Amino acid sequence: MKIFILLFGIFISVSCFGQAKPQTSEPPTKDWKNGSMSTFLVAAHYAPVFPLADLQKRYGFLNQVGASVSYKTSSNWTFGIEGSFIFGRNTKLQGLFDSLVDEHGNISNANGDTAIVMAVPRGLSFHAQVGKIFPIGKYNPNSGIYLRLGLGYLQHKLRIETRDDVVPLLELKYRKGYDRFASGFSLEQNIGYFFMSNNEFANFQAGFFFQEGFTRNRRNLNYDQPNIPVDHRLRMDIMIGIKVAWMFTAYSRNSKEFYYN
Repeated sequence: MKIFILLFGIFISVSCFGQAKPQTSEPPTKDWKNGSMSTFLVAAHYAPVFPLADLQKRYGFLNQVGASVSYKTSSNWTFGIEGSFIFGRNTKLQGLFDSLVDEHGNISNANGDTAIVMAVPRGLSFHAQVGKIFPIGKYNPNSGIYLRLGLGYLQHKLRIETRDDVVPLLELKYRKGYDRFASGFSLEQNIGYFFMSNNEFANFQAGFFFQEGFTRNRRNLNYDQPNIPVDHRLRMDIMIGIKVAWMFTAYSRNSKEFYYN
């Protein structure tokens, strides 16, 4: 969560910088209709995510939110970096805390009272990306079909939540024995539509994305399965969804010079 807050802070600060307008007497030199332009882009995105392959065995429906910084060239190539926070409410793993349940079916806190324990999926991904915009027609050469590829890192685990309770066997390092932490490198593909308008606000991307994580389990022991060796073989964690991003542009103005006799 701290990393997500940091990403959000970077997004806000870069957005403010990109939207700042120096005090000059000339109007902006941006007119998307008259030609392809180069500019920095700062974007915030959201995606509903459906896990597949090995990831589907652990989690149900997921969400991705995040931010990106990229540069669009006048030849309609884009280069950038993107970070996403992954979260959800559904896990398919059963019996995680059976060893902590008493004869009444409850988990007790440090005071002997019934504790509320939850395990929810959380993750992070970071990608370096390169993309290409293919304009449709001549009306707006900066908008069109958008293809993008990414290479980066993916991690995911179960976040163990005990709310306001203190459960000694689920605190600090003991949580690692239940969280199923996995990480590895990741590939991402996007296909959709890229739109840049003549005003500064209506700029967006929308389309399908596919993400393949080649991860491994990083824990050496699962406390709920102490007699079963942890499988460290390569996993295939696949996510598909529809990603929508709102973009802010950063562009320069022409300086105006005056000459006097």
